Amino acid sequence: MSQIHRQQQWGVTAPISLDLPTEHEIKLTEDLVKTLHDYGLFESEKEAQKRITVLNKLNFMVKDFVYRVGIKQGLSEQQAKSAGGKIFTFGSYKLGVHNTGADIDTLCVIPKHVEREHFFTIMYTMLSERPEVTELTSVVDAYVPVIKMRFSGIPIDFVCARLSIAVVPDDLDLSDNNLLLGLDERCIRSLNGSRVTDEILRLVPSVPVFRLALRTIKLWAKKRAVYSNIMGFLGGVAWAMLVARVCQMYPNACAASIVSRFFRIMYQWGWPQPILLKPMEEGPLPARQWNPNLFPADKSHRMPIITPAYPSMCATHNVTDSTRDIMLHEFRRTGEIADKIMIGTGKWQDLFEESDFFQIYNHYLQVVVSSYSSQIRLQWSGLVESRLRQLVSKLELVDLLQIAHPYIKGIEKVHYCFPGKESWDAAHGNFNIAERTFAVDSAISEQERIRSIPFLSAEEKESLVPIYTTTFYIGLKVEPITDESPGPRKLNLVWPTSEFLKSAKMWDKYDQTTMGVTIKNLKGSMLPDELGGESRQLRRLQAASKMQQQHSSRTSPVPQLDLPSNLVNSQ
Repeated sequence: MSQIHRQQQWGVTAPISLDLPTEHEIKLTEDLVKTLHDYGLFESEKEAQKRITVLNKLNFMVKDFVYRVGIKQGLSEQQAKSAGGKIFTFGSYKLGVHNTGADIDTLCVIPKHVEREHFFTIMYTMLSERPEVTELTSVVDAYVPVIKMRFSGIPIDFVCARLSIAVVPDDLDLSDNNLLLGLDERCIRSLNGSRVTDEILRLVPSVPVFRLALRTIKLWAKKRAVYSNIMGFLGGVAWAMLVARVCQMYPNACAASIVSRFFRIMYQWGWPQPILLKPMEEGPLPARQWNPNLFPADKSHRMPIITPAYPSMCATHNVTDSTRDIMLHEFRRTGEIADKIMIGTGKWQDLFEESDFFQIYNHYLQVVVSSYSSQIRLQWSGLVESRLRQLVSKLELVDLLQIAHPYIKGIEKVHYCFPGKESWDAAHGNFNIAERTFAVDSAISEQERIRSIPFLSAEEKESLVPIYTTTFYIGLKVEPITDESPGPRKLNLVWPTSEFLKSAKMWDKYDQTTMGVTIKNLKGSMLPDELGGESRQLRRLQAASKMQQQHSSRTSPVPQLDLPSNLVNSQ
C-alpha cells in the first residue's frame, strides 16, 4: 500500500473503515490480477502503442480541420494555424481500465470560429477520405452527438465541443468551470465526459486499487449482461462512480476487499437515495443540475448516480423498474459468491459466470432490424436500439408482466439471399441457411464471404443479395399462477409493440424501401441454436410428458401472447 489514509474524508461521508488489508486479502488481490490476465483484460504493449499512434493522427487531423475552417471563414494563414484544436480522451481509456479491443471515447475541442456543424460535415468528410477509417457513421441527433468509426481497426466514439475562445492551446485545462460560459447544452454534455473522468480519478484514495477493482466489476457486469446504458442498465461511467464510492468508504482497502464489499453495499443501498462522490457545487451557469426537489423527472430516477463535475447530472436516468430489479438480483447473487471467495471456499472465476439470459425465460420478444447495406445498418439499427428502452418501459405497464428484460446488445449478421422469399425471410428472422449467414466482421470483405459459400454456381452467387440484420431480445417474466388466478390468461402486447414500431418509423431518415423492422414472440425452445434454443428444445421434449401431467390448460404458467397482426414491416 503506497499511501495510508488516516484522517482525510473522501466523498460525502466519513470512511466506514480505515483498516489496512490483511495478508489474506493481499493474496486474494494477487489471485484476482492473475484471473483478470487469464481473461485477456490487459492489452499488449503493441496494441497500447497503436492506440497512441491513432490518437496522435487524430489530434493532427483536428488541428488541420480547425485550420481549414479558419481559412474558409476568412482568417489569415497565421490566425488559422495558431487557432489550435485538441483532442482529449475520457471513459475507460482515460480511466486506465480499457480492455483489448475496447473503443476510445475521444473529445474534439475547437475554437469559436468553428461551428459544431463543421465537425459533422467537414471533419466527417476528412475522416471518410482516410484509408485507415472504416465503419464511419454519425449520430447527429443523439443526446451527445457523435461520430463513430474504426481508425486503423480501433473503435472510436468522437464527440465535439466548441469553446467561446479564439485559440485552443495544447495545455488547455478543462477543469475550469468558466470554460462552460456561453456554450450550448450539447457542448457542455460533450465536455462533461472528459471533466467527469478527471474528477473520478481525483476523488479516489488510490488510483491503482480503483482501477483493479473497476476492471473486475466491468468484466462481471459484461458477463452478467448488465453493462449497457442504452438498454437501461449502467454504462461505464456509472459503474466507475459506484466503484469509486466504495473506494471512498474503505480508503486503505485492497482491490479484493473493495470488490467483495461492492455487491453487498449496492444491494443494501437505499435506492433511490443517490450515489454522490462529492457535494454538488454551484457554478457560473444558469444550467440545470440534478435536483429531485425541483424537477419531477429527477424524482423518478430509480438508481440515481450523480456525476461529480459541474453541472452535476444523473448518469442513470435510463434505468427502468425491470432493469433495476435485475441489477439488484445480480448484486445479491454475486454478493454471496464474493463472500465464499473471501473465506476461501470459492474462486474468482465463479464471479464471471456467463449470463443465463437465453435460458431463464419461457417467452422472448425478438426484434429484427434489417437493411440492404452495412452503412444503413449502422444508422438504422442504432436508431432502433435507442428506442428499445421505451418499449421496455411500456411493456412494464402490461398486466401480468412482472419483468421485461432486454439483452444488452444486438446480434449482427449478414445473410446472402436470393431475391424474393429468401430476402423476406432473412428480414423477419426466418433465414436458416447457415452457410450463407455470417457474423458482421469488417475484417472479411463481401467478396470473400460470397466466394466461401458452397454448393452454388458462379452465376447463382452473382444474383445473391446481402441482407444485414441486427436482432435484439427481450425476456418476459410473467406473474406466477396462483389458486386465485382467473381462467385462461392472455398477455396483451399490442399497444407497446405497435407504439414502438410507430416511434421507430417516425425517424426522419426512415425509408421503408431499404429498412425493415419486425417483432415477434418466441418460445425459449424456438430461439436460434447458437443462443441455446436447440438444447432447450431437447430438454423440453424430455420433460413434456411430466409437464402435461402437472399442468392443465387452465393453470398453464405461460399465458398466451397477443401481438398485433400487422407487426411486420417488409422491405
